[in-house]
Amino acid sequence: MERVQAGPGLLPRAAAEAPAGIELRHLRYFVAVADAGSFTHAAERMFIAQPTLSQQIRRLEEIVGAPLLQRRREGLRLTEAGSVLLDASRNVLSLVDHEVSRTRQAAGLGRQRLRVVVPPGLPDALAVETASALRSAAAAADVDVAWLETPLDAEFSLIRQHRADAGLGWLTTGPEAVPAPLDVMSLAEFEPDVWIPSSHAAACRRSISLEEIAGMDVIHGPRRAAAGTYDAWTGVLRGVDPRFGFTDPPFRHSLSMALAFAAAGSRPTAVLTGPGVLVGTRPRLTPLPRSGASHGMVRVGVANHPLTATASLVWSGDLPRPLQQILFDTADGVTSPAPARCAELSR
Repeated sequence: MERVQAGPGLLPRAAAEAPAGIELRHLRYFVAVADAGSFTHAAERMFIAQPTLSQQIRRLEEIVGAPLLQRRREGLRLTEAGSVLLDASRNVLSLVDHEVSRTRQAAGLGRQRLRVVVPPGLPDALAVETASALRSAAAAADVDVAWLETPLDAEFSLIRQHRADAGLGWLTTGPEAVPAPLDVMSLAEFEPDVWIPSSHAAACRRSISLEEIAGMDVIHGPRRAAAGTYDAWTGVLRGVDPRFGFTDPPFRHSLSMALAFAAAGSRPTAVLTGPGVLVGTRPRLTPLPRSGASHGMVRVGVANHPLTATASLVWSGDLPRPLQQILFDTADGVTSPAPARCAELSR
């Protein structure tokens, strides 16, 4: 390749000349490939031919002047430059989408949209009250809400990657530990139910100690359903017994089946639910098995509330201020014990 003088050294002519600007389609294709992990899957999602997609990614690498993806036998891997561009691409595309939505709204062609994750498995009272408050706040601001019923991990990746704008999730650490650019408002603190054999000494007390739980087999999980609370509660119980480990439920969505397996265990077995009861109360926020289907297991609380998770509304601090205000108003209006404001909107 012919080289030209540029500054202190020699650069390829292609690098010395002003390259064509990056187009939004380049960024959309790049994000699609990074999310899909392969050109084949990304092409299917984008409804374009794979050779065309590969050509556009090569063109993007030429414009940037550095490799963005490493093609390996096990799949694609981002280079350091690719990771930087991926974050920037998500930010740019999210901003453009929101501003186009605002422009269409100003022209009378549509309304702004807020994409909100409501994960499955949340306590009904929490999900219903928050969703209702959000819908009302959005309607008052003339904004549409797109509901996404999908798991939300402990890092809130969907929101950080701008694939969603906000979501309900569980915090197992303080709100100050939530990374930028996320903002968070705590709604309420929840704890699990514990189901134990009716013959257990704690059954009459309706309360079981952490030491008693750590000495039993405990069905809870699976981890992929809520890694944050799973890991946090594992850590608490290992503080009592370093060898402690949860047993995955035999059927993920059936409490009755989990109770049946626990009742038939060769040694005392408990079933730990996800967070579903407001700390300090025992309201029926989680559905009980039908009468006669508890298999000799009874529901108790955990003494002194050592296992908790904070239900929170989390959103991207990069959202336009009017959308952030909707989310703040929603969290502020949810009926719960003293919601704590953890992120200011004044920046």
